[in-house]
Amino acid sequence: MSAFMERLLELRDQKRYRDIIDAIPYARLMGVEFAEDETGGLLFSLPFDAKNVGNTVLPALHGGLIGGFLENAALIHLMWNRESLETPKIVDFSLDYLRSGRARTLYARCTITKQGKRVAHVLIEAWQDEPSRPVAVARAHFLLQTAA
Repeated sequence: MSAFMERLLELRDQKRYRDIIDAIPYARLMGVEFAEDETGGLLFSLPFDAKNVGNTVLPALHGGLIGGFLENAALIHLMWNRESLETPKIVDFSLDYLRSGRARTLYARCTITKQGKRVAHVLIEAWQDEPSRPVAVARAHFLLQTAA
């Protein structure tokens, strides 16, 4: 049983999005935000911050930042949609960069494509202006429970 997951589920039930981000140091450091949209799905955002620029000539968001944002979005999405008190552990993450992330807000949505007793698979898409023009897409595999 995880005190962290107990707290996260409590915060989820109270819809305290900011407090969930504050409980995840890397997400807090990046400036990740999220909330439920009108359909009840989670929409993640990474508001533009000059410190997140990797290529100052374009300027473009740092690729590692984009990857970290998508990985954190997948983890939060999975924890939000489970009742388990075990924290999922990422075992594989694959990322495809499709275009430069410009100096503006980045958005992401996740889809759980498989959730079993031991593993889960999450697809993540990130965009800036139009969801139909993704900046990056990723796939994440999680271990949901440790072997007995």
